[in-house]
Amino acid sequence: MQSNNKETGLFQSYKSCSICGRRLPQTYEYDFCPNCKNAKLLRDVKDFIRENDVNEYQVAEYFDIPVSMVKNWIREGRIEYRLAKDQTSFTMHCQRCGAPISFGSVCPKCIKLLNGTGKGFGTNTASSDDRMRFFDRKD
Repeated sequence: MQSNNKETGLFQSYKSCSICGRRLPQTYEYDFCPNCKNAKLLRDVKDFIRENDVNEYQVAEYFDIPVSMVKNWIREGRIEYRLAKDQTSFTMHCQRCGAPISFGSVCPKCIKLLNGTGKGFGTNTASSDDRMRFFDRKD
């Protein structure tokens, strides 16, 4: 059994996330936890996309993050891929039929087929505006 002094010393060696208050080791290099860091990164990416005509590769390069992270956000529907002016095709494809898609992992046609009702719960919002977009989710 440990003495109270060691427990007290152990708990004093923590710092708190400046955003959510989660406990962090004193040696942790940031002032906010990994979850808050990722949420802030996504907000920064969304702001960058709003202000610039970019594709997923340019986003990844600008923020020094893996392209796979940006593509995951696209698959999750957090941001939407749009063709840049110098591109001829989407880099994302439906997991079921292989059709090019702008967000998510399944195209609207396959969504309708999978629902079995003929009505999809998502729509393809492709337009002539060739920029990435994002969707706010109300959780």
